[in-house]
Amino acid sequence: MDDFDSIYREYGRMVYLFLLSLSHNESLSEDLTQETMYRAILNIGSFRGDCRLSAWLCQIARNLYFDWQKKNRQRSVNISIDEEFLFPDPDINIEKEVEDRDTANRILQHLHKLEEPYKEVFILHALGSVPLTQISRLFEKSDSWARVTYYRAKAMIIRKLQEES
Repeated sequence: MDDFDSIYREYGRMVYLFLLSLSHNESLSEDLTQETMYRAILNIGSFRGDCRLSAWLCQIARNLYFDWQKKNRQRSVNISIDEEFLFPDPDINIEKEVEDRDTANRILQHLHKLEEPYKEVFILHALGSVPLTQISRLFEKSDSWARVTYYRAKAMIIRKLQEES
């Protein structure tokens, strides 16, 4: 059981952020993160080790999210303010933090509008730190396909940010 605790500590936040970027719903992301970890525990025997554990967990999370979406046929947005934002550390430069959060929110908004597979590849690589070679295996495509898809997604987001400015 200690192994699963360490897996949750190491990958739980990454899975949660991945799900949050897909659903834009904190509560749903928390629920699906728990379900992802539960399914991982039940199915750890099927993990072949041909990809990183983080990629396998994101694949489980993605499938759970798509299953949830099929069942609910709706998209809800639940954006809340972090406690860290309400009660900031006095040593932190608030203006810089607000600017960084604003930029991150704008990136997430543009990311949300990307079409698949650009969105998923970008999330896996940029937020999930999944290597492009493993992403190519997840999609059953070539390594160059994963690289090109990631860089195109990145270029699309940068272009949208530049258009806003």
